[in-house]
Amino acid sequence: MINVTVLILAKNEERNIRECLETVRFADEIIVIDDFSTDKTKEIAESMGAKVVQRSMNGDWGGQQTFAIQQAKHEWIFFLDADERVTTPLVGAIQKIVEKNEKYAYWIKRRNQFKNYKATHGSFRPDAVCRLMPKKGTSVVGLVHPAFVYTYKNKYIEEYILHYTYDNWEQYMNKVNRYTTLAAEKYKEERKSVGFTKDILLRPIWAFIKIYILNLGFLDGKLGFIFSMNHYNYTLMKYTKLYYLYRSNGKL
Repeated sequence: MINVTVLILAKNEERNIRECLETVRFADEIIVIDDFSTDKTKEIAESMGAKVVQRSMNGDWGGQQTFAIQQAKHEWIFFLDADERVTTPLVGAIQKIVEKNEKYAYWIKRRNQFKNYKATHGSFRPDAVCRLMPKKGTSVVGLVHPAFVYTYKNKYIEEYILHYTYDNWEQYMNKVNRYTTLAAEKYKEERKSVGFTKDILLRPIWAFIKIYILNLGFLDGKLGFIFSMNHYNYTLMKYTKLYYLYRSNGKL
C-alpha cells in the first residue's frame, strides 16, 4: 500500500465508480466525496472499501475539491475523476514519488477514450492535469474550470491516466449546457465584456478553426468534424448566455 490519499468527487457515477476504484487499490486511503447521488454510487464505493463523505457541491467544484483535501489523512493526495482509470506504470511512478517524498505538484497526461469510437485530436487530444501533490498548503479555486493553488514547483509525469469521457450524446450535450451556463455566470461576475460581432459572430468561427485545423481535429474523420462543430456551438452558447445575462438577466 502507498501512503497516499486518493480523492474522487462523484455524483450518480454507478456505471463508472467500480472500475475506477479497482485501479486505485494501491492507495492506503480512498475517499469519495459524494454529491448526494440518487443511484448506487455510495453503496458501490463503500462495498469496495472507500470512505464516502456526502456533501452538496452547489455548483462550486473548487470548493468541493478543497473540502476533499481537508478530509485526507496522508501527506500526499491524488485526485481522480470517476470516469478515469490509473494505469499500472502510473502506479509505479506514484510509489517512487511518495517514497522519495519529492515535493512537487505533478501533472499527468490523460488519454481520452471512447468505448466504440476513436478521437485523439482536436478537443480530445491528450491534455495534462494536475493530480498528485502534497496536501499541505494546497487548495482549489474556481467554479467551471477550477485551478489548484499551491507553492510547489510543477513537474510532469510521463505515465498517463485513461479518461473515458462520454457514454452517449445526451450526456455530452447536458455537460455542454451546464458548463456554458456556469461560464457565462462567472464571466458576468468578473464583468467580462461581450460584443455581438466579436464574440457571437466571430469568436465561434475561430474556435472551430483552432480545434479542427490547428489542433488536427480533421484527422479524426467524421467525429473530428462533429466535435469541432460542437466546440463552435459551445463558444457560441457561452457568449450568447453572457450577452443576454447583461441585457435581460438571461430571460427571453
